[in-house]
Amino acid sequence: MTLVPMQHTHWGAWNQPHEGFAISLQPALLTRSATEVLAVDQVELLPQVPLYDPLILEIGLALKADLESHKPGGQLYAEAMATALAVHLLRNYSAHSHKPIRYSGGLSPMQFKRVVDYIDDHLDQALGLEELAAIAQLSAYHFCRSFKRSTGFTPHQYVIRQRVEQAKRLLQDRKMEISEIAIACGFTHQSHLNRHFKRLTGVTPKIFSRS
Repeated sequence: MTLVPMQHTHWGAWNQPHEGFAISLQPALLTRSATEVLAVDQVELLPQVPLYDPLILEIGLALKADLESHKPGGQLYAEAMATALAVHLLRNYSAHSHKPIRYSGGLSPMQFKRVVDYIDDHLDQALGLEELAAIAQLSAYHFCRSFKRSTGFTPHQYVIRQRVEQAKRLLQDRKMEISEIAIACGFTHQSHLNRHFKRLTGVTPKIFSRS
């Protein structure tokens, strides 16, 4: 995760296929929020690379899920979430904030990359806590705490989310049956996929594949 203010540039490179998303906030929203939150008419956000902020991650995933669900009121929902994100950024990552937030005790960037890359490469297999902790070279207890501080999710919650994201990609390809996709993504059966897919996206895999 990175925070790149306007007029700043950032680039990255990956050694394997990678999926992500970007959230852009209108300058007018930040200016209006700065007036109300910090009582200033100009604001400067500070670059953050890398950045581990569970709240930003949660807002981003919520926006992505709502966009893909096509539920009514999407515009209002997006505006409310964007305002919440703007306030959070101004409070914690601007030149006017008093004390930038720090999520201490999380995984190091190297540990984080090793673990998430391993998860993405083995989504079709059972992924246990001890196994993932060994990748990070931590005890299961400390790994679980550190992972949640880095991502905002427990390892199990993160794995489920990644499996659902992989299922979305396979559903869009329309080359496999839903039951086959469930197994390919590490779910024990189709109803297992259906339950988690609907919980995270608001629709069933069948409805998603038709959209």
